[in-house]
Amino acid sequence: MAAISASLVKELRERTGLGMMECKKALSEADGNIETAIENLRKNAGLKSAKKAGRVAAEGAILTRVAEDGTTAVMLEVNSETDFVSRDDNFKNFANEVVNKVLDTRSEDIAVVMEGELEDARAQLVQKIGENITVRRAAVIDAPEGGSVGAYVHGDRIGAVVVLKGGNQDVARDIAMHVAAINPSVSHPEKMPQSELDSEKAIILAQPDMAGKPAEIAEKMTQGRLKKYLAENSLINQPFVKDQNVTVAEYAKQAGAEVVSFVRFEVGEGIEKEEVDFAKEVMEQARRS
Repeated sequence: MAAISASLVKELRERTGLGMMECKKALSEADGNIETAIENLRKNAGLKSAKKAGRVAAEGAILTRVAEDGTTAVMLEVNSETDFVSRDDNFKNFANEVVNKVLDTRSEDIAVVMEGELEDARAQLVQKIGENITVRRAAVIDAPEGGSVGAYVHGDRIGAVVVLKGGNQDVARDIAMHVAAINPSVSHPEKMPQSELDSEKAIILAQPDMAGKPAEIAEKMTQGRLKKYLAENSLINQPFVKDQNVTVAEYAKQAGAEVVSFVRFEVGEGIEKEEVDFAKEVMEQARRS
């Protein structure tokens, strides 16, 4: 059986809101696999849903720019090793130069964007600061003819760009704020990957209240719950963050717009970072000295 660390229990508690002992037991039964533990808890009706993994592996910043005509937006992630460096003016100036280049070139190819002076500037910044600085990814988002784009960044760590058919940049920015805050899975229910629907269906069918139900009743209940799941996780059907009385789709319609798509970046998402036990590190250094 895998050893269950306190940090793993803490993460499961943060993602589920359940008690420490319940989380530790779930992790023990799942042999330390947090995703399996969450799935088992949901199957046993221990919780309705869980937050997405919040552990991020890299520090840095998210930046956006919108072209003057409002038809193109770009978004960029630049990483540093520590949050302290990401707040440094030298880092910020460099990141701004890069995002401006992305907008000028309309290129998502980091190698193309960084070629020449910017790569030299990055190397010099690494030498000056003493941390590795990387330009991780860029997105170039165009509006359809007659459409608009809007961008929003929260605390330099989460950015979103929304594309609308019709509307204007302000409306798109408001919806981008919603995307940054709520983190929907997809823009429209029909865009939900089939693999996710299959996984959710399996979880629903494994829940205790489905046991012994006739096949046709179980299927009807499953479809109802899947419909609710799609509504909760699809941008257009979510209650708008600035006015809970309307959905995002209704808010856009009031402004003569229709949601087309969105892109969302969060600093460090998907990157694993080694957690350092500073107390242990200091003790080891003391022993060696």
